Amino acid sequence: MSGEGNNAALVRGIFPAAVGDVPAEYRLPQFVEQREYVVNGELKKWDGPQQDIVSPICVGDKPTVIGSVPLLDAQTAVVALDAAVAAWDQGHGMWPTLSVADRIKYMTNFVNTIKHQRDRVVNLLMWEIGKNLDDSQKEFDRTVQYIIGTIEALKDLDRSSSRFQIEQGIIGQIRRAPLGVVLCMAPFNYPFNELYTTLIPALLMGNCVVLKPAKFGVLVHQPLLEAYAKCFPPGVLNTVYGDGSVVVGPLMQSGKVDCLAFIGSCRVADILKKQHPRPHRLRCVLGLGAKNPGIILPDADIPTAVSECLLGALSFNGQRCTAIKIIFVHRSMQAEFERQFSAAVEKLQPGLPWTAGVSLTPLPEPNKADWMADFVKDAVSKGARVLNPSGGLTNKTFYFPAVLSGVQSGMNIYLEEQFGPIVPIVTYDNISEPIKYMFESNLGQQVSIFGRDTEQLSCLVDALVNQTCRVNINCQCQRGPDTFPFTARKDSAEGTLSVSDALRVFSIRTLVAAKATDLNKGILSDITRTRSSKFLSTDYIF
Repeated sequence: MSGEGNNAALVRGIFPAAVGDVPAEYRLPQFVEQREYVVNGELKKWDGPQQDIVSPICVGDKPTVIGSVPLLDAQTAVVALDAAVAAWDQGHGMWPTLSVADRIKYMTNFVNTIKHQRDRVVNLLMWEIGKNLDDSQKEFDRTVQYIIGTIEALKDLDRSSSRFQIEQGIIGQIRRAPLGVVLCMAPFNYPFNELYTTLIPALLMGNCVVLKPAKFGVLVHQPLLEAYAKCFPPGVLNTVYGDGSVVVGPLMQSGKVDCLAFIGSCRVADILKKQHPRPHRLRCVLGLGAKNPGIILPDADIPTAVSECLLGALSFNGQRCTAIKIIFVHRSMQAEFERQFSAAVEKLQPGLPWTAGVSLTPLPEPNKADWMADFVKDAVSKGARVLNPSGGLTNKTFYFPAVLSGVQSGMNIYLEEQFGPIVPIVTYDNISEPIKYMFESNLGQQVSIFGRDTEQLSCLVDALVNQTCRVNINCQCQRGPDTFPFTARKDSAEGTLSVSDALRVFSIRTLVAAKATDLNKGILSDITRTRSSKFLSTDYIF
């Protein structure tokens, strides 16, 4: 452990000495040995090697192994993919040809089923990725609301499509059809919510799915495996586990994946896309890296800027793609902003996830604290300084946030995404400096600007909406509400996610057309009246 500060004692004693020191309601009842995975509507048992799941919460001086999951081989992963391919059946399968109303019934049953697993999922989120209790509960509840909201959005979409159009003597009905087989891969920071933001719309639109949980946060799906197997027709939802290089590569190389939904790094996304033998047939929905700036203008309200940047930079220890990862402060505001901001960071409470009021928790990635320390060491060696007394305090998997002043070009933290509890602050004299930073960046998700002058804010908005996909005024960068589009420019994303946009991104506009002759009018009228087609329909879903 290194560093000095008021939080030194808290950091030094952050971990329990024994399991008995953990509140009874948050202890894991037993070692979670998961050998099951889902293929073709069945819970299969894996008898091969397992991967230990190591919690970032140390008990005593040792890392805590809380369970294990299957390390499937390539052959087994391909069997799961083939189950999805068979369920798709070139678009003739039960699920892709099912009516929208019937798919909604399946999904409604699914969401009602998983609600009963809330406490288990929340507890596993705390133990496996160190997310605090309040945020873990919010992740589950927000996900349930996301499913319900997506169902309602699908009803709206279907209603708007449940009519015929006549243009230039052509009758047509335009609806949305599924893409095929979708591979959904989750990130560790929101292993439940972020996965479902792709999984749910993909399923609702009639696609068949192979689900690959995140490397960390994988056990949170264990309580849900039975629902995955039983709530959908066979082959519609399948799971694979194991080393991505072993199990995912063969799936992509098969050419049988029609859509890749991946949230993670650009490097891995590039590898996956290149493995597909038919790249023009592959639809990609990607959420990738971000280096979202916060820009403090000369007339900004400092308390507002401090509170919003604090939330934006350090919620879940800064492990969010939407986090504010670098702050540009006008020189006239530098001293006061840095004073208030570093003081606010010092007041954040370190502790274990179930501790009331805790804001800072252990980091799930191995050696992440060392990686953070390397960022700080590099910056300090090149002229930056750590503002807050507790900045850089470490204890095994815990790292107290470091606020860096004097950050400039040439330091690793200036361009690299830290995805963790470091807040770099850059001083600028002319607004052209942060704008140039954004223009030259390879990333373009969001920006937060803080100020009062409407003319300057207007100019910044007009300049930055063409560099990012969300400009936040006097508030943090964030994803929600889920009805708002979530996307990005440059290397930060492909595709748009929201409760309505995601339904579109996992489907394609398709139409049936006929000349407006008496014969064709009679045929179309007959089809809709007898409900003999699931696609051609004028039914209204309430």
